[in-house]
Amino acid sequence: MSAPVWNNKVVKWVDDRLPVFTMLHHSAYEYPTPKNLSYMWNFGSLAGFVLVTMILTGIFLVMNYTPHADMAFWSVERIMRDVNYGWLIRYIHMNGASMFFICVYIHIFRGLYYGSYKAPREVLWWIGILILLAMMATAFMGYVLPWGQMSFWGATVITNLFSAFPIIGDPLVTWLWGGFSVDNPTLNRFFSLHYLMPFVILGLVVLHVWALHSVRSNNPTGVEIKTPQDAIPFHPYYTIKDLFGMGVFLIFFMFFVFFAPDFFGEPDNYIPANPLVTPPHIVPEWYFLPFYAILRSIDFTVFGIPAKLLGVLAMFASIIVLFVIPWLDTSKVRSSKFRPVYKWFFLILFIDCFVLGYCGKKAPDDYFMGIEGLKVIVVGQLATLYYFAHFLVVMPIVGKLERPKPLPTSISESVLKEGANA
Repeated sequence: MSAPVWNNKVVKWVDDRLPVFTMLHHSAYEYPTPKNLSYMWNFGSLAGFVLVTMILTGIFLVMNYTPHADMAFWSVERIMRDVNYGWLIRYIHMNGASMFFICVYIHIFRGLYYGSYKAPREVLWWIGILILLAMMATAFMGYVLPWGQMSFWGATVITNLFSAFPIIGDPLVTWLWGGFSVDNPTLNRFFSLHYLMPFVILGLVVLHVWALHSVRSNNPTGVEIKTPQDAIPFHPYYTIKDLFGMGVFLIFFMFFVFFAPDFFGEPDNYIPANPLVTPPHIVPEWYFLPFYAILRSIDFTVFGIPAKLLGVLAMFASIIVLFVIPWLDTSKVRSSKFRPVYKWFFLILFIDCFVLGYCGKKAPDDYFMGIEGLKVIVVGQLATLYYFAHFLVVMPIVGKLERPKPLPTSISESVLKEGANA
């Protein structure tokens, strides 16, 4: 790549001493991107936009928040009522968490469908899963900070899960709490970590983008860039496409901020935390519900291992299994567009995750969607079984037995063929 020539004297003076503009030129303007990327590829940049929004709104919220068990709830109420535009900053931050997970979950499902985890993108995929884990930790600790009923009892239930581990479990829980129950030390350390973790996520995102620029973007065909005709510069083509997608996304985002700010929340969290009154039904935020359903679905012992420990292990395994997907998928074809059998199993997985979310929201003894005789716990167990079977059984077997459709010889050929069919 040749060094760009800068006409602006100030830009040239700075770039000669710190080549930041040259770096941006190479990583944006000259970065070759497949010419056939769809709007499904917008969600990575949208997730980055929401991350920056969350960091900025979080910094302003911290200026008025008090991390103390006696004052946390009321400091949030003061932000909402007395701080200029505090209500807006908090609602953007509150709903921004849900928007972040929506973008990242769509980003992950897109990667699963189009095989973006396959060689040479394994490390890129791993960093993405690490970002998801860091997001989960950050979101959980952030949910505790308003110190309402659901915050307090959610923290109590989730941290108590670590007591399932033999020998180290109880000391680990005491260490997490900073005492013998969820109290002021717990709130303080969660606040500190919640403020730190977004910058860890930001660092992981930088690594993620770096890895992406090393191995290039995947595309809907799964065929690599072979000639210059297969690619176009990222700027201006995809910057304009991303800006349009951001405009549409902001309409969706701002609808919840201004018209339904508590849609994703729990009414019980508007009651101050009370250690003496347990809410009738403790549920985590919606983005944790599928994992919570997997945790609850194990209500039996195996070889003397208690159900609680098995549930915790299953919940962690549901994320750890994502790290080994590049080796579980035995198909030589990346994109599910050319896999007539597997694409239906992928659709079942997609529906299965929604079923798990529904089961996580409901009480175990409730009837599934009002169907008498069909308990939520039973459906949750079946959905959990398919979740693991999809990765551990379906992927390896279908990849070996399936006969994929013929792949286009190049990205350009697929674009020309789609244009002709249109």
